[in-house]
Parts: sequence; C-alpha cells; structure tokens
Amino acid sequence: MTCNVAFIGLGVMGYPMAGYISKAGHNVTVFNRTISKADKWLTEYKGTKADTPAKASENADFVFTCVGNDDDLSEVTIGKDGIYNTIKKGAIHIDNTTASAEIARKLYKSSKAHGWGFLDAPVSGGQAGAENGALTVMIGGDQEDYEKANHIINCYSKKMKLLGKAGSGQLAKMVNQICIGGLVQALSEAINFGMNAGLKMEDVIEVISKGAAQSWQMENRYKTMIDDQFEFGFAVDWMRKDLKIALEEAKKNNSPLPITEVIDKYYEEVQDMGGNRWDTSSLIRRFRK
Repeated sequence: MTCNVAFIGLGVMGYPMAGYISKAGHNVTVFNRTISKADKWLTEYKGTKADTPAKASENADFVFTCVGNDDDLSEVTIGKDGIYNTIKKGAIHIDNTTASAEIARKLYKSSKAHGWGFLDAPVSGGQAGAENGALTVMIGGDQEDYEKANHIINCYSKKMKLLGKAGSGQLAKMVNQICIGGLVQALSEAINFGMNAGLKMEDVIEVISKGAAQSWQMENRYKTMIDDQFEFGFAVDWMRKDLKIALEEAKKNNSPLPITEVIDKYYEEVQDMGGNRWDTSSLIRRFRK
C-alpha cells in the first residue's frame, strides 16, 4: 500500500533512509534545513520538498525525523514551524534521532494527547548501514503504532524490534553505544600491542576473527585502523554526543559506567587532535600519533 510520508532531516543517515522509502514506492516529502541538500535528494529520488517541517507533514500518514539532538528534535516537532502543528490525527511520528529517553517520553505524551502515534526508533549500522538499507532499529512505543509503521521502517532496516514503552528505543541505543565504545577501545589496544610486538596484524585478525574475539568492529574496521584511515562513518563528535546521553541516563538509574567514562575522555583527546569528524575507530590514534 502506497503511503504519504514526510521525512525531516537529510543528514548522513536520513538522506539514504528517505531514499529507500521513496524507492519502495511511497510518496515522500522531504525537509532539510540546508535547502541544497533537499534539492540534491530530489535529483536522485522521486518525491517533493517542503519549506518547513510543518508543511512537509500536512498530509502525511507517517512522519520521520532524523536530526542531531534533543534541541533539534524539539525545534522540528513542537517549534513554531514544527510537525506537531500540522500532523493529522491517526498519523504516526517515527523518530530516528539518537536523543534522550526523556524527550521521547515527552513527545509520546504530546502525541497521544493530540491523537497521533509516536515511536522512538534510533538506528545502528552507521553510514554504510543507511546506504545499504540494512540498519538495526531499536523501537519504543505502543504495539498498535509499531504494527502500523513497521512496513515503512522495514524499507531501510534489516532488523527491528519493539523493546517496550516510549523511551525504550533510546535506552537500547545507549546500551549499543556503550558496547561499541568498549569494543573499539579494546580493538585499538590489541592492534597497537600486536604491531609493537612485530606481528603482521592482518594475519592475526584473519585468525582471531573466526574465534571468540570476533566482533563487527573487528571485521569491518581492523584494516582501516591498521592503515591509519578514519573516514568511514560515524564521527567522533556524534559518538561523544551519544555517550553524554548515556552517562547522564546512567546517573538517573544508578548504573556505574567507569569504562565508558574513560573512553569518553579518550574521544575528547581525539577531538583535541583534530579528529572531530574521524570515525569512531580513531581511538587507536592515541597510541599511534
């Protein structure tokens, strides 16, 4: 069934995600603060653009947001030109932003009070996952809204799951980022150790990646880490934003995150080296300056 879809935010992730929804045959209207990005999107995919988030969502059955942080999300939802001024009753707002659980709960409450649905649905898989339509989507909200929206979310995902009430998707994304930080730091230490020991690390990884040490980070980032290349996806600035959200939530639910706190400081060191836009595997640079 063809649906009317609004997609707000055409960044590194949102741009291809909106594209996959369009390629699935849905009527997509996009909005992006940088108008040239929306114009470029229209040269690659079928759809239309709007001048404001509110205009984009006027006739939409499903409204997606994929923006930077809580403040951006507030602006495009409850702001002067936000989608909550025009979204129709019965529609569903699916938020792919990595944001706080607090704002997810706030938007859920507002949505339900005004007659439309809300799902917090942050994604994992990075730029490559978005471009390949193979993202993992962690979802919070009501079962009824999930069942209505999952065929649209499926356009850009390889795995999705409803994990609980509103905010659960964001909490799961925090778990995801905590895991990634620890894995990348361990991989950085291991590769640096092996190189200093005179091992040919390509051969070492070939062997150990088939055993208990295997991880996505190892399989997909070991070569570029060895080659000192860090232009492959999720940026350090974004990771620090996500870790800050996790660390703040951890204080609320009394969860010690000692390793995550240290790794956040390590990423700060990478930023001080000029690595704001390097990908997250650049933690190894601290050892191999």
